Amino acid sequence: MPEIQLSLDGAPLTARPGQTVGAALSDAGITSWRTTRNARRPRGLFCGIGVCFDCLLTVDGAPNQRACLTPARDGMALDTGCAQQAASSQDGSQDGSQDGSQDDARDGGAA
Repeated sequence: MPEIQLSLDGAPLTARPGQTVGAALSDAGITSWRTTRNARRPRGLFCGIGVCFDCLLTVDGAPNQRACLTPARDGMALDTGCAQQAASSQDGSQDGSQDGSQDDARDGGAA
């Protein structure tokens, strides 16, 4: 079976047919791609079934997509927002997290 070609923040990434984006990232050794709002802790796959929202990223320009539920497609562009996070932390504006709705609970409320 031919591999599926995607990009993650502009870098090439491959997936197998039938894989989700989250599975492809995991196979590539990528375990986190965003950070929590308050404690800036790394997040990636957690529950793997779409409940926790830890695996959010931008897919083909659509923000807040769950990597664990999104089927990998050839030519798909994945964006983690890392460039935005770096710029935001330098100017003190936004925190750069893409959702963070569960961050406080999972971080134990730490700031």
